[in-house]
Amino acid sequence: MSRRATIRTACDDPDLLARALCPDNTDEMETSVERENRQADGRIVTRIERETTTGLHSTVDDYVVNLEVAIDVAAHGRDEQDDEPTDTGPVSEPDCESEHDSNTQ
Repeated sequence: MSRRATIRTACDDPDLLARALCPDNTDEMETSVERENRQADGRIVTRIERETTTGLHSTVDDYVVNLEVAIDVAAHGRDEQDDEPTDTGPVSEPDCESEHDSNTQ
């Protein structure tokens, strides 16, 4: 018999947090974002299924710690962000010629 847990977390940016959490998911975990409508912020939903109660407890505990860290990092990042865009665009400036560009003819 499997043991299951579902953790729902309402937050400001569920897509960002879900992307941060998913790489740590084990095969027994699934994380998604649920919204009641398109405009709603939504919530992160993580479903965990393990064969033992001890395993479920351990996985839930690890997930909650990861969730707390992701929320703290996201909040700190928003606090520190200034008016500059976070996407720096292309690595090289469009009007700068790279070695690769000068060798093409």
